[in-house]
Amino acid sequence: MLEFLSGAIALVIVLLLMPGFIKYMRERGMIQPDYDLGPDSFKKKDKPPNMGGLIIALAVLVASLIISLVSGNINVLLLLFVAAFGGLAIGFADDFIKDVQQHHDGLRPRYKLIGQTAVGLLFSIITVNLQGSAIHLPFTKTTLDLSYAYIPLMTLLYVFMTNSANLQDGVDGLMSSVTLAGSAALGAIALIIKGGSLGDPAIAFACFALTGACLGFLFFNQHPARIYMGDTGSMFIGGLLTGATMLLRLQIWLVPLCFTMIMSSVSVIAQRLYFKATGGKRLIKMSPIHHHFEMIGWSENKIARRYTLTIIALSVLAALAALPIVS
Repeated sequence: MLEFLSGAIALVIVLLLMPGFIKYMRERGMIQPDYDLGPDSFKKKDKPPNMGGLIIALAVLVASLIISLVSGNINVLLLLFVAAFGGLAIGFADDFIKDVQQHHDGLRPRYKLIGQTAVGLLFSIITVNLQGSAIHLPFTKTTLDLSYAYIPLMTLLYVFMTNSANLQDGVDGLMSSVTLAGSAALGAIALIIKGGSLGDPAIAFACFALTGACLGFLFFNQHPARIYMGDTGSMFIGGLLTGATMLLRLQIWLVPLCFTMIMSSVSVIAQRLYFKATGGKRLIKMSPIHHHFEMIGWSENKIARRYTLTIIALSVLAALAALPIVS
């Protein structure tokens, strides 16, 4: 019951604060500057305010802290916040440069990579010292000990997933709707298995708070969007979900629960490799792949629906894959 209360509190916070935040950002002209990226439909869109991820993060922070304090479980939550708010800080720096200082390039990629690597490395070192280097394998009780490979692999995972979340956030309602589904599933799995030495209800509290916050945000972010979450929100989400799976030792479960995020990154990498290998030919019309779907005629609502249904279906698979852990 406390898990659902966490989600409800986050939902209410977003619904109450977001209208005022949108007004504040609009009055101060804090929107992304125009630049020639994305399909033509994107360039023609009205540019709403950005950095709505600040309200999402605030809602998750307040809701999960309240419920964790009530239940007496807070230490693991604070550890999870290292991964989540580490991602938020990097995303906020990028958004601040773009929206407040009006430099469309944002934070330089190398600085972004350095920041993501630093947070991922710190979080990996903390988790390996607290719970060891073994991770769960799907559909079995068996664990795999990564030994000395744990820290570099988990650091790479954090960098990859925060970037993947950022790349997916390119269509109205897309990131919030798929996160809503994936975080709810991860929260439910966390409740069922409480896997790993750091298995803790606080992880579920945070996941359900993220679900509630994204549901509230979707009211303002569905097409036509009145606000974007920005890199602030997408990197916060990527950091939180990655951190939660690391604490639960369910890193492999990111594949089904965040499949569309991963697909976004893979499409960008594949497009670039194919472009170089063929001397300028394109594998898809535009990457990330949601822009390809836009260019073949899919509406933004259709993309968001199809992606969300995909995550819901894969969440069932993820839950089944976790059952042997508790049997």
